[in-house]
Amino acid sequence: MTTVTFHTEGRRICGFTVQGHSGYASEGEDIVCAAITSAVRLTECAVNDVLGLEASVKVKQSDASITLKLPAGLGQTNESTCQTLLTALMVHFVQLAEEYPQHITVLEV
Repeated sequence: MTTVTFHTEGRRICGFTVQGHSGYASEGEDIVCAAITSAVRLTECAVNDVLGLEASVKVKQSDASITLKLPAGLGQTNESTCQTLLTALMVHFVQLAEEYPQHITVLEV
């Protein structure tokens, strides 16, 4: 199962961690894993490559995880944009979890 944890400070989403394999199908055929990976990559590209914000991204092969953490002091426009992106990501993952409850779970801490 894949666990997605959104890290928050008050109402601000500071980042997220995605950990584990969904187990929906074998490697290369797992549509749940593909949906999760694609959404994570899109969000990371939007934050770092498009907005140029240099969010911290850590990938660990040992536990199949990726963590993205937003930098502090983004300014009002970039903060608002990042919150929209991360909220949309959370909604996407919650909808996936509703459709595939045995393969993905979403937490907010």
